[in-house]
Amino acid sequence: MTTTKRQTRSDTVGVQPPASHIVPHPTPIRNPGIPLDLDWVREVHINRSAVERRADTLNKRRTVKKEWQAAWHLRAITCLDLTTLAGDDTAGNVLRLCAKARQPVRQELLAALGASSMHLQVGAVCVYHNLVPIAVEALHGSGIPVAAVSTGFPAGQNPFEQKLGEIAASVKAGASEIDIVISRAHVLTGNWQALYDEVKAFRAACGDAHMKTILATHELATLRNVGMASQVCMMAGADFIKTSTGKEAVNATLPVGIVMVRAIRDYLERTSYKVGFKPAGGIRSAKESLDWLMLMKEELGDEWLDNKLFRIGASTLLSDIERQLSYFATGHYAAAYYNPMV
Repeated sequence: MTTTKRQTRSDTVGVQPPASHIVPHPTPIRNPGIPLDLDWVREVHINRSAVERRADTLNKRRTVKKEWQAAWHLRAITCLDLTTLAGDDTAGNVLRLCAKARQPVRQELLAALGASSMHLQVGAVCVYHNLVPIAVEALHGSGIPVAAVSTGFPAGQNPFEQKLGEIAASVKAGASEIDIVISRAHVLTGNWQALYDEVKAFRAACGDAHMKTILATHELATLRNVGMASQVCMMAGADFIKTSTGKEAVNATLPVGIVMVRAIRDYLERTSYKVGFKPAGGIRSAKESLDWLMLMKEELGDEWLDNKLFRIGASTLLSDIERQLSYFATGHYAAAYYNPMV
């Protein structure tokens, strides 16, 4: 894999129709994984300066304004994994979060935007295992999946059998998506076989539940390690690869995102299997959500603008997106109490 090559699918970003008129893409065939190919893994080389230059220019070469910006903000909402992973989480917090997931933007604001018929919802709600049953019940009939963090989240230092048990328990409780964390030690010591075996076992434990594999990129030391770990996890059957737990000192960054989405593109070109991508942690502003959408469009194409293949893990981002939509519709920013999260 090389990261100096750029693949652009469109000359401008601002040519998408409003989000309410975008036809959803069909569900992609699930990545079954392939045998571990260490020659392929060792081929990964990263040109750090080129990656950083690409990241620096991403939001300077493209602009999205007015109704197109509002449409992209609506699209970003549909790709949100609305998340609460705090030590003070309560059943009440989760119930309010689920209510927000069902109705992420106020009805009067949607009406002002001409988007009342969109049936706007987030991509998923992500919680700790003990709160999965509460979220499942609150979202019953909505079609919104519940995701559970697992395998010793966030550090991943639990015994292996305990990790498998966590996955099984969350699936039994009703989670249809599992966000697992890898053992960073396997990457840092170059033990790719151990990483492959671990992720493959996690995938088997997930069964029909989709598995998002958290790399915790800030703890992997180098961008090359990020690229190699991305390939190994996809070979092991990851449905998504995800940047961060949200608990690291540095979470989702565009340079890391570029390395990971180009790994996804490389895997697609070699195997024909589509793997999703989820940046998570530290994405708080509506503007940042547009940067990530631009990255997906330019590097992977329009199909990765759908929540079947792209998610943003965030807790406070939705409030700022709603604030920006309010400004577009009314000409002024809504007070914070109009856009509560929980």
